[in-house]
Amino acid sequence: MSFEIDTRGQTQSAQPGIEEVMDPAPVVIRENYRGSGKLKGKTALITGGDSGIGRSVAVHFAREGADIAIVYFDENQDAADTRAMVEAEGRSCLLIQGDIRSEAFCREAVSRTVNEFGKLNILVNNAAEQHPQESVDQISPDQLSDTFATNIFSFFYFTQAALPHLQQGDTVINTTSVTAYHGSPSLLDYSSTKGAIVAYTRSLAGNLAEKGIRVNAVAPGPIWTPLIPSTFDSERVKKFGKDTPFKRPGQPCEVATCYVFLASEDASYMSGQVLHPNGGQVVNG
Repeated sequence: MSFEIDTRGQTQSAQPGIEEVMDPAPVVIRENYRGSGKLKGKTALITGGDSGIGRSVAVHFAREGADIAIVYFDENQDAADTRAMVEAEGRSCLLIQGDIRSEAFCREAVSRTVNEFGKLNILVNNAAEQHPQESVDQISPDQLSDTFATNIFSFFYFTQAALPHLQQGDTVINTTSVTAYHGSPSLLDYSSTKGAIVAYTRSLAGNLAEKGIRVNAVAPGPIWTPLIPSTFDSERVKKFGKDTPFKRPGQPCEVATCYVFLASEDASYMSGQVLHPNGGQVVNG
């Protein structure tokens, strides 16, 4: 199956972006992907699960037997579409709308998940925002606060709320980024949060090891998601991903399988690690 695409320089006017209007649409799951019950009987909560990588993770998890709770901001149609995809896999999907910058909302989302499904086994901290600026002095205090609140504070909030429900063998998976390793001159605050996520993952893994709860991360490279046309101008979208060794952006389905692996018993001896689906970029991390 070929994943070559022409992004056509398309843009959207507001973040986090809408997958429904993307053309070409991101590839959510390969037609030949066969589930094998790796996550049968599990419940997963995924932030930013309405579209992009989060949607693909939700559908892959469902095909592997998990029920899904999706946290999203305001993309109601995308969220409904994702729920339909999960239900088409024969699993249940709970939609939870709200602002993950609020600690109270994060606690409520975990509570609703446990009330709906009776348990929580897999927490995927995935939601993020990014706002390019050409100079560090152009990053306003409000932008800095919002980026950190969404991209790293929420990871603490969700983990704190989830921990009383997680048991031995359960997992936390955090989405970091290739920018945590090679930086990004125009995404200074975003890259900083992604670096923080790497340190958070490694530290939390050590903290929870005795409880048998594994903590790992995925560091995607340039992946074709709604965040891209809603972040960058037309010229940058046209070139998106072409500077990788693969000379193209990746698709969400090329990333989601990393989450399946880390959530399953296949990764039972892994914690504090980061997987790198990034089109061949060597980051030595």
